[in-house]
Amino acid sequence: MVAPKKKGKDKRKAAALDQLLLFVNDRIEGYKRAVAETTNADLRGYYELLVAQSQQFSSTLNTYLKKVGGKRETGTTFKGKLYRKLMDAQALVTGRDEKAILAANLYGERWAIKAYKKALRRKALKGEMRDAVQKQFGQSKKTYKHLKELTKHQR
Repeated sequence: MVAPKKKGKDKRKAAALDQLLLFVNDRIEGYKRAVAETTNADLRGYYELLVAQSQQFSSTLNTYLKKVGGKRETGTTFKGKLYRKLMDAQALVTGRDEKAILAANLYGERWAIKAYKKALRRKALKGEMRDAVQKQFGQSKKTYKHLKELTKHQR
C-alpha cells in the first residue's frame, strides 16, 4: 500500500513547524551550555528550567509535525552551530563569565523570537497548532525580558 501524499496545506504546516523546531532545538543546546558553564547556582537552576521548557516546546511542536505527516526534527540551525563554535573560541580567549553567558542567551532568545514571529506570519498554522506556537512565543518573550533584567544586575 502506498502512503497518501501530503496535501499542500500539510506540507506548508510541516515546513513552518520544521523551521521553528530548528530554532527551538538551538534554544535547548544554548541553555544546556549555560547550565554547564555557569558557576551561579541560581542561574544554573533557571537555565535548567529553560532547558526543560524548551524540550517541552520541542515535544509539542514535534507532535504537531507528526500529525501533518512530517518526521521528528532534532537538528539545529547552521547559524546556531556556527554561533556555538564562535562562543567556544571566544571563551578560550577571554574566559567565560556570567555576563557573557547571559549575553549569549539573550542573543539566542532574540533569534528564537524572530523564528516564532516568522512562523506566526505563515497562514498555514491554524487552530490549536497556532495557539500552541503563540503560547510558546509569549513564553519566549517573557524569558527574553527576564534575561535582560538579569543582565542588568550582573557586574
